[in-house]
Amino acid sequence: MQPTSVPLAADWITIGTGLGTDVKTLIFNILIPVLCGVFVLVVGFKTRAPGPTLMAVIFAGVVWGLSANMATIKDTTGDTVKQYDGGGGYTVIQGDQ
Repeated sequence: MQPTSVPLAADWITIGTGLGTDVKTLIFNILIPVLCGVFVLVVGFKTRAPGPTLMAVIFAGVVWGLSANMATIKDTTGDTVKQYDGGGGYTVIQGDQ
């Protein structure tokens, strides 16, 4: 019996990359803002108090804002890692521990 042909992995990688970009866009542009709004509504209706609802709005705003600025956070984190790579530019004297 002859083995059947198997599609190349490059095709699946291309499909996965395209799907990943679409899914990432869907999550960051639609799903996170909708879930933040649902979170605020649920807290507001469950507690019926302004304090917890206001804190839920602040928390949802922080989550939404951080998810919207992932590129900036990535760049800042990368800069921090580069800055502190190799001891942060400070020389460590042996026995100074």
